[in-house]
Amino acid sequence: MVTLSQILPFAAIALGLVLTPGPNMIYLISRSLCQGRKAGYISLTGVALGFMFYMVCAALGITALIMAVPLAYDALRIAGAAYLLYMAWQAVFGGKSPFQVRDLPPDSSRKLFTMGLLTNLLNPKTAVIYLTLLPQFIRPEQGHVLAQSLTLGITQIVTSMLVNGLIIFAAGTIANFLAQRPTWQKIQRWLMGMVLTGLALRMVMDGRK
Repeated sequence: MVTLSQILPFAAIALGLVLTPGPNMIYLISRSLCQGRKAGYISLTGVALGFMFYMVCAALGITALIMAVPLAYDALRIAGAAYLLYMAWQAVFGGKSPFQVRDLPPDSSRKLFTMGLLTNLLNPKTAVIYLTLLPQFIRPEQGHVLAQSLTLGITQIVTSMLVNGLIIFAAGTIANFLAQRPTWQKIQRWLMGMVLTGLALRMVMDGRK
């Protein structure tokens, strides 16, 4: 079974990543501002399906890998820490604000769902979350590696859906707030960079215990 010592740190990382601007956030905010909240939430259901696809594939693959190659656990842990450091750098120095909206034409519900799904499936951040971050929170000695993987995956999906749902709901308000306060955007980027760096260092240090 998964313990709180596994779930809470993983949920913190999942929260940090979903708050870091990426393809999913940019698409959902742009869609919400151009076509309304309903369009944003329809798109979000496609994003959710993409997460589920990655979760199932990763859970099955991770289970086989950890059982067959014990050293793979450390390799994935180090890769996960490196990715967090990369995300910290990107949060501070890279990318444009997701609130710089792209002009998106109105689309049907089917296309909104499909675009949300494809945006997530083609998002490298999503793949790395499941292939490098999730495995280092699994404890093979506790048994039921597949169940642990699915539980952690569901934790990430729920966290992402809740945060993105709130972002869609408040997209217009947030966009106006940040547009008038560029200094706040810089503060947010530095805070997120510090959080992600701290999580990466903790990941490395925990692995040495």
